[in-house]
Amino acid sequence: MDTHAFKRSLHHSERYNRRGFGRAEEVAESLEQAYQSGLIGTIRDNGYKLIHGRLNVRLAEAFGFCWGVERAVAMAYETRRHYPNEKIWITNEIIHNPSVNDHLREMNVQFISVDQGVKDFSGVSSGDVVILPAFGATVQEMQLLNERGCHIVDTTCPWVSKVWTTVEKHKKHAFTSIIHGKVKHEETLATSSFAGTYLVVLDLEEAQLVAEYILGRGNRDEFMERFARASSPGFDPDRDLQHLGVANQTTMLKSETEEIGRLFERTMLKKYGPAHLNEHFLAFNTICDATQERQDAIFSLVDEPLDLMVVIGGFNSSNTTHLQEIAISRGIRSFHIDTPDRISDGNQIHHKPLGEDLTIETNFLPEGPVSVGITSGASTPDRAVEEVIQKLMRLSEN
Repeated sequence: MDTHAFKRSLHHSERYNRRGFGRAEEVAESLEQAYQSGLIGTIRDNGYKLIHGRLNVRLAEAFGFCWGVERAVAMAYETRRHYPNEKIWITNEIIHNPSVNDHLREMNVQFISVDQGVKDFSGVSSGDVVILPAFGATVQEMQLLNERGCHIVDTTCPWVSKVWTTVEKHKKHAFTSIIHGKVKHEETLATSSFAGTYLVVLDLEEAQLVAEYILGRGNRDEFMERFARASSPGFDPDRDLQHLGVANQTTMLKSETEEIGRLFERTMLKKYGPAHLNEHFLAFNTICDATQERQDAIFSLVDEPLDLMVVIGGFNSSNTTHLQEIAISRGIRSFHIDTPDRISDGNQIHHKPLGEDLTIETNFLPEGPVSVGITSGASTPDRAVEEVIQKLMRLSEN
C-alpha cells in the first residue's frame, strides 16, 4: 500500500479534519475548569518551589500537558461541541490519563472496545464521527474508517506524524526501519503500519543483539524467536539488516534513542566502511521536544537533595515511566501514581514500582523536614498535580 498517497488522499477528503472547528473560545472555559490550576501557577512564579511548614516541594521546571496533548484534548472537546447529536467514537484513549478519558466518557464519547488486543469496529456506522488520538492510529484503521464513510477527526501529534514521514522515507529508499519503542504501544503500532520493512527494539540491550547479528556474531533461530512479534511480515535478518534507518516512539528515553542511533551508525561503519556508510545507514532526529524538555527537567531536579519523588501520570504512559526511571537511577525513593486518589489521608500511597504491580506503602511521607520532588507526564493536567501537592500539604501537618 502506498501509505503516502493514501494520507494525501485522506487529507483532501471533506470528511477528514485535523485542524479543529474554530471553537477554541467556546471550549476554553470548560478546559480551564477541568485541567488548569491556580496553585501550580503560583508555584511556577515562585521559582518552582513551595514551602509549607516542614514540607519543601520542588517542582520540575517542565512537566505535565505538552502542546500536542493540549491540542488533542481541545480538539476532542470541540468535536463534541461541533457534533452535538452525532455518535462520536475514539479509537483509543485520547491520551494516557484516566481523568481526561473519564471526562470524555461523561461527554458521551464512546471508546472502541478491545478484545485480546483486537479492536472491534463493528458498532461504527457511516456518518459516525471518529476521533484519532494523540498517538495516532494505524493506516489500516484510517482506511477502514474512510471506507465506512465516517467523519474522521485526527488529533495525532505532529511529532508523531514526523516519525511517520521518517519511516516512509526509509521505505522509499528500501531501508529497514529500526524503531526504538514498545511493540504493543499504540504509537509504535501506528508507526510500523506506515513503514515498509521494520524491526522494533525495546532498549539498548535489544539493539546490541541486532548489532551483533549484523556483524556476524548472532544465531538466526534465536534472533527470529526473539523478534518474531517485533518485525514486519517475512522479515529476514540476513537480507533486511543491510540498509538501516532509525526512528523512535516519541516518548522513549531521549538518551537511549540517541545511543541506539550511534550504535547502529558505528555498526554499519564497521561493516561497510566510511565510503559506503550513507548507502547503508540513515538517521533522522525524531525525538519529541516536549519529551526531551521533561526529561532534561527531571535530570536537573534529581541533582537537588530530595527525600522522595512523586511522578504523576497514567500507568500505561511511556513518557511518565521514563521519568520514573530517571529518578530511580539516582537512588531517590520514587512513587509513580496515576491519580491524586492514590494518596490517602492515612499517609499511605498506592503506587506502581517500575515493572511491578501496584503496591501500598504506609508512612511514605517521613517525619521531620521533608523535601519532595514532583513531576508529571505529558498527559497529566495541572489540576492533578495541584491535588497531589494539596494532599502532601495536609499530610505534612499531621
